[in-house]
Amino acid sequence: MTSPLVETKLFVPRPRRELVDRPRLGERLARGLRGRVTLVSAPAGFGKTTLLSGWLDRNHARRGVAWVSLDESDARPEVFWAYVIAALQRVVPQLGAGVVPLLQGAAPPIETVLATVVNELSVVPHDVDLVLDDYHLVDGAGVQAGMGFLVEHLPPQVHLVISTRADPGLPLARLRARGDLVEVRAADLRFTGDEAAAYLGDVAGLELSAGDVAALAGRTEGWIAALQLAALSMQGRSDVAGFIAGFAGDDRYIVDYLVEEVLGRQSDEVRQFLMRTSVLDRLCGALCDAVTGERGCKGVLEALDRANLFVVPLDDNRQWYRYHHLFADLLRARLLDERPAEVAELHRRASAWYDEHGEAGAAVRHALAAGDVERAAELVELAIRAMRQARQEATIRGWGDALPDAVVQRRPVLAAGLAGAMMAGGDFEGVEERLGDVERLLAAPGAEAMVVADAEGLDRLPGAIAMYRAALALARGDLGATLGNARLAIERAAAGDDLVRSGASGLAGLARWAGGDLDGAHEAYLVCVDGLQRIGYVPDVLGCSITLADIRATQGRLGEARRTYERALRLAESAGGPLPRGAADMHAGLAHLAVERDDLEAAAAHLRRCEELGEHAGLPQHPYRWRVATALLRAAQGATDEALGLLDDAQRVYTGDFSPNVRPIPALRARVLAAAGRAGEAARWADEHRLSDGDELSYLREFEHVTLARVRLAQHADPRPLLERLLDAADAGGRGGTVIEVLALLALARQAAGDADGALEALERALRAAEPEGYARVFTAEGDAMAALLRALGKRHPGWAYPRRLHEAAAPGPAPALAEPLSERELDVLRLLATDLDGPDIARRLSVSLNTLRTHTKNIYAKLGVNSRRAAVRQAAELRLLKR
Repeated sequence: MTSPLVETKLFVPRPRRELVDRPRLGERLARGLRGRVTLVSAPAGFGKTTLLSGWLDRNHARRGVAWVSLDESDARPEVFWAYVIAALQRVVPQLGAGVVPLLQGAAPPIETVLATVVNELSVVPHDVDLVLDDYHLVDGAGVQAGMGFLVEHLPPQVHLVISTRADPGLPLARLRARGDLVEVRAADLRFTGDEAAAYLGDVAGLELSAGDVAALAGRTEGWIAALQLAALSMQGRSDVAGFIAGFAGDDRYIVDYLVEEVLGRQSDEVRQFLMRTSVLDRLCGALCDAVTGERGCKGVLEALDRANLFVVPLDDNRQWYRYHHLFADLLRARLLDERPAEVAELHRRASAWYDEHGEAGAAVRHALAAGDVERAAELVELAIRAMRQARQEATIRGWGDALPDAVVQRRPVLAAGLAGAMMAGGDFEGVEERLGDVERLLAAPGAEAMVVADAEGLDRLPGAIAMYRAALALARGDLGATLGNARLAIERAAAGDDLVRSGASGLAGLARWAGGDLDGAHEAYLVCVDGLQRIGYVPDVLGCSITLADIRATQGRLGEARRTYERALRLAESAGGPLPRGAADMHAGLAHLAVERDDLEAAAAHLRRCEELGEHAGLPQHPYRWRVATALLRAAQGATDEALGLLDDAQRVYTGDFSPNVRPIPALRARVLAAAGRAGEAARWADEHRLSDGDELSYLREFEHVTLARVRLAQHADPRPLLERLLDAADAGGRGGTVIEVLALLALARQAAGDADGALEALERALRAAEPEGYARVFTAEGDAMAALLRALGKRHPGWAYPRRLHEAAAPGPAPALAEPLSERELDVLRLLATDLDGPDIARRLSVSLNTLRTHTKNIYAKLGVNSRRAAVRQAAELRLLKR
């Protein structure tokens, strides 16, 4: 070799002055020093060189570093090894000096040269790190043989670091199995959210909101070069948020970088493959074969993966992949620019492949992308029944939004199916018009304009339309029309159409439930569940089980409610495969019942199981149901503020269905406030909802009126007239759960009014009804006053264990002691601070001056360790000072 070596290629690149600290990667590199080889393998722009140079600068004061920055001209073995030896000589002077001349011959004996170098390295007294940067540029057959020899014979004090865009042709699997390989991949190098924020703010000097940073980090998928290029694009822009919202692979800096660093380095065949397959969100060999019309695409994908060509594996078997989002953006843009006539056909081929393989969603998506709306409509129509069975109504609605009305209006089966999906999601706007279009089309002579893909679905339409009209009537609150249309749906149902018969029975059950006929509702729902189970609509069976359990709980039959949930859960678990939607709802329901039994440990276990299953295992209403159940548990544990926060979140994500909203979240929130001694806040709820003690009572607002009675108790007002009326109504309607709760509250109200015998009479009646079903929380949550009543009742019936057991659970342990207890006068002031009275009103109530009241208040704050009235009331509730 006659050409001189370029000495600057042997310098460790100077680390940038402003780097994002990434200790997690430093730890990974440090672990690598204990093995033979560290491999840093990732696509262009992932910060490989920056990572290594910064790490070496910080951590290698006592180690020798031999660095080679490689380029294409170093791919000949004699050139490559000359640079490697020269780099090692900067750490170990004269190393290999005797064999360097051999490299200048016509056929240099590489193995002889390396054997000498390895032998000389083996006696070096200190550690040496050999770093080969941009190794992918020289990784050919000529270099690979010598590298294999070097790796196998590395002395223990020598560590090899390879930085590359593509995995090298070395025995990586063997090194990995022996524990001699530490790998840093693209997934490791991606900026985390915090690292992206640090870069954009501290290094790039941009003032971005947390939301903008998160959006940009997500769009770039942590690709460092993309973040740098985005930061460059944002310099001097006034509408930074708008830029981030539209940031994609067509940004000029991104395009220039990817074209120069990635696409420009590929063969024409690879470039064509990349562009044609860019229409796909996911890639596998068979799918790419179908789309490109070529064979052997599986091997191409594997090669792209090994080459780190912005291909992201989606499974552990390396069967499915996707492109990095920004890379895919660029590829699609170039496809549209270079081969626009091919795009629709590529999407049609993808749609056909997905349809053949039973993936309706992807088949529809590609048909729409191809502009073939008729084919998309046909696919949607054929898929609706299975999608409904899996409770995927949101997907169906999205398809409906993408299809032109003119196409849907000619397809009655499709139009009716879309109407059903809309109503299942609580969207009733336009449903009446769509059903009218279907009926007119069916009534047209000959119906020549009608298009039908699902012939069996056409036979089911008369019954389905009547069922949908029953649902519309229920949404309007017209219970009579609901029942009438439900009967009509059952009469018109086609032979064997259990779906319509079940749906109509369920709607009739809901109408009866809303009217307070709980037994009739339960009976109708049993018919509904039986039919749904026969046709395998397991998620719908689970949804109906929530209603069945709720009805039984309202009737005071907690045991049967629990068994309903448990049977449904067994059905879900026996279905095989992933748990169906609704399984998580069963655990939320069981948690709710466990709180009522005061089994807080069981409730917590069920809620943990909900979290493990995830929201995808829940029905559309699960997000709010889980939050409500968790709030009830937190309130029972004394975490009032957390419970209130959960209820606020539940209201935010609340999604109604056809079930009557008999336990509104705002009323639950008022109950938590009242129980925590925050009667004033609870009373504001009653005012906002225009509730009063003299309201006409109905089942639909019964929960709210019982809540109002609780608020009145918390205000030290007399709710007995309201409770007496509620008791009569619940008793007449067979709502045993409400009867038990109202009797417990009536006992407290009578006790507060000095009617001891009446209080015990009400409590005994409540306990006699509650004991067989295991009720506990309705009594134990009521604090000292209920504990005193339970103790008195236990003395009256010494052989009755139930009140004694509840008394032990209700009687509080010793309250946390204050360093300096409140005086009796201060306790009087504290109790009035918990009301809505202002300072002058409290002073007048206590017959003291305003200055004296301020002195008492100041002392109370000091003793409780608070600095506000609200904090004092909250602290007093936790210390049980308000109930003394």
